[in-house]
Amino acid sequence: MSGTPISAPVSVPAPDALELAALLCSRVCHDLISPVGAIVNGLEVLDDSPKQEDREFALDLIRKSARTASARLQFCRLAFGAAGSAGAQIDLGDAQNMARGHLEDDKTKIAWNLPRILLPKNKVKLLLNMLVIAQQTIPRGGVLTVDAVGEGEAMGFRVAASGLNARTQTNIVDMLSGAHSGAIDAHAVQPYYTRLLAQACGFSVSLAPEGDIVVVNAS
Repeated sequence: MSGTPISAPVSVPAPDALELAALLCSRVCHDLISPVGAIVNGLEVLDDSPKQEDREFALDLIRKSARTASARLQFCRLAFGAAGSAGAQIDLGDAQNMARGHLEDDKTKIAWNLPRILLPKNKVKLLLNMLVIAQQTIPRGGVLTVDAVGEGEAMGFRVAASGLNARTQTNIVDMLSGAHSGAIDAHAVQPYYTRLLAQACGFSVSLAPEGDIVVVNAS
C-alpha cells in the first residue's frame, strides 16, 4: 500500500552567541520603541504648536512616556542584561519593584508572595522572564501570582496568571520545553532565553493551563 511519506521535522540549529545577543537587543529595542517614539511626538508638538492645551497634552505625554521608558529600561537591564558581576546576587525586593514598574498597569496586577532575600542573579533573571511569559497569557489583564517552589538554595518559582480568557500559545510551550523546530527570531527569543536561564539554574521550565489559570513553573 503506497502513500505519501511523512517528513521528519527539520532541525534548526540554535543561535550562536552573537546571534543570540543580536536577537535579545532586537527584543529590548522593540520594548522601548513605543515610549521613546511617544516622547519624540510630544517634543514635536511642543515645537510646532503655540496652543496652551496642546502644550499641556504634549508635556503630559512626555512625562508618562519617560516614566514608562525608564521602567522598561530598568527591567530589561536586569531581565536580559549582565546586572552585576559573575556570581552576583540580587535582592528579590528590587526585582519586585522592577516587575511592578514594568508589568503592572490599570489591567494587570502582581501578587508577590516571595520573601525579601538575596538570590543568584540568574534565578532572578529567570523569574522576571517567567513573569513576561505569564503576562502574555492574559492579554486582557488579570493577576500574576508569584510563589516560591521549595526553599533555600533549591528555591524555584511558580507564576500563575489568572484573567479573562487566559490562554497558552503552542509556540511558547514548545520553546520552553525544547520541542520547537522553527527558527529563533526576535519574537521567539524571549521564551528561548528563559529556557537557557532555567537550564543554567539546574531547572526545567514549563507553561501549562491548570483549570482557569495558566501557570509558568520552574523547579
